[in-house]
Amino acid sequence: MTDFLDSYNLCRTRFADSVLGLNQAQLNWRLHDQVLTIGESAIHVAGVEMWFLHQLTGEPFAGFEKVMQSATAGVVNDDAFPFAPEEITPGFVAEVLGHAQAAVRPHLESPSAEFLAKEIKSALGPIINGRGALARLAFHPGYHHGQVYMIATAPGFPA
Repeated sequence: MTDFLDSYNLCRTRFADSVLGLNQAQLNWRLHDQVLTIGESAIHVAGVEMWFLHQLTGEPFAGFEKVMQSATAGVVNDDAFPFAPEEITPGFVAEVLGHAQAAVRPHLESPSAEFLAKEIKSALGPIINGRGALARLAFHPGYHHGQVYMIATAPGFPA
């Protein structure tokens, strides 16, 4: 087990616990125009995980291309988020989070030297190596977990 996995397990579990079980209205409630909804955040977390692995391993993630687009689209640029609210359902959020987590875990448990050294483009743009990607994957769900808490406790959040 790596330190990356310890951090990922803590952050990803807390993030998933705060998201899974929400209804569609809660997943799609927008605090204001400049922030993601909880559902968009969840798809984005899964999208970054898939996109990083796609670059590091060549895994195509067939059927999840739009999820991978959510790593950046509508998040770190001015493009539209690739999913409409009617597509962001509790079942879909659970599916993409589960699929991405299952793909990421083996690389966090025992990354190869080649994996750690390979260079990729990060979601924010800089070129990073596999070690940097794992550090970001371990931290990223924790960052969004804080946002979920702020949104879910905001006045007006649906019951």
